Amino acid sequence: MRRTSPTPTAGRMAEDGGDPSERPGGSDPMEDPLEDHQRTTVMVGSTSALSSRLEVSVAETEKRNGKNAMNMQETFTVYLVETRPMELLADGRLPAPDSLWRRYSEFDILRSYLLVTYPAIVVSPLPEKRAEFVWHKLSADNMDPDFVERRRVGLENFLQRVTSHPVLSHDNILYQFLTEEHGWKEAVYDTGFQDKADSRLRALSATFRVRNPDKRFVEMKHYSDELQSHTSQLLRARARVADRLYGVYKVHGNYGRVFSEWSVLEKQMGDGLQSAGHHMDAYAASIDDILEEAEHYGDQLKEYLFYAEALRAVCRKHELSQYELELAGQDLLSKKQQREELATGSVRTFSLKGMTSKLFGQEAPEQREARLHLLEEQISEGEQAVEERRSECQVHVGGAWVDVQRFRQQKDRDIREALIGYALMQISMCKKGVQMWSNTKECFLKM
Repeated sequence: MRRTSPTPTAGRMAEDGGDPSERPGGSDPMEDPLEDHQRTTVMVGSTSALSSRLEVSVAETEKRNGKNAMNMQETFTVYLVETRPMELLADGRLPAPDSLWRRYSEFDILRSYLLVTYPAIVVSPLPEKRAEFVWHKLSADNMDPDFVERRRVGLENFLQRVTSHPVLSHDNILYQFLTEEHGWKEAVYDTGFQDKADSRLRALSATFRVRNPDKRFVEMKHYSDELQSHTSQLLRARARVADRLYGVYKVHGNYGRVFSEWSVLEKQMGDGLQSAGHHMDAYAASIDDILEEAEHYGDQLKEYLFYAEALRAVCRKHELSQYELELAGQDLLSKKQQREELATGSVRTFSLKGMTSKLFGQEAPEQREARLHLLEEQISEGEQAVEERRSECQVHVGGAWVDVQRFRQQKDRDIREALIGYALMQISMCKKGVQMWSNTKECFLKM
């Protein structure tokens, strides 16, 4: 049974209501915090999100055999990406959809590119590579048809997320991924996103050395850790409940077997016992469909388990930007101090240059003037570097906080709907149990 994935909505981009004094530099973010990404975007017909002009789906899957990069034979799954323009044809019909096949690894490349190119965006995660937090009867094999189907739904959800995003949906590489069979990988690598990705490693050390991080991002990083922790605990509890529920339902199959065998011995009660056995068998078999439906809600929660890492990626970029700003500020302060010492002839701190001057005498006026001139140039360059770093940091803070507000609205809506849906499913399951026992009672009364 094919499940349809929920269509995400991008949500309205909220205004940044934070205190400007808390931001690096003490000033408001730039008017257009995402202006530096305009060179990588394409406006396809209008400024609205791509999802309003192009219907995107992952229609089906197919298992294939081929050779990997090591020239070894492998079996893999490909996913059929279909796109259909929303504009009607002259005769009033929708145009036929275009389609192309993509591997999971290609989706992974696309997301890595989006993460690096748009560091201020909370980029939607991909579905899991291997099944986690599942009840024990569900296969964890990534080639299992049920798992492949769940991944298909997750990949479709990912594409609908990014094509409805107010910024990501205008990216040219994304559009090529959806519409061009070949050449899109070359376009991705031509952007040099892999080299940019290396800078993310520096953020790991910057985390421990930033002196004045934006408090909002510190809190957001803590929140992402808590979100991941609570979501994983919830998924573990759901898997344990599913395991026990599966056992309880299947035990009812013993009722069915006993009633059916007993019915052979009884003449007057035989039909009633046989009917009761059938009801018990149907009840025991229904748990498979029930838990498959429950897994759908579990996948919706897993998306936000993985969203936690996307939030941390935004925080790490802020830490790196702030760290580079602080380094530039420290370098500028050092240059200004050297200029003051050179101009006044006093040395406030120990330095090799100061020790040399005491041992061998003061330098000639011409040398001193040359050094002052060089320091003035370096200070001018340093001031420019500080302004550039401050501007970059403000751009990231402004853009990131806008997108975090959008993400929060999306998260609140999605998790609320998933939990309500799960509760309604449990209520429906209980009603079916009551109905089963009611039918069984009727069978007993007719004996």
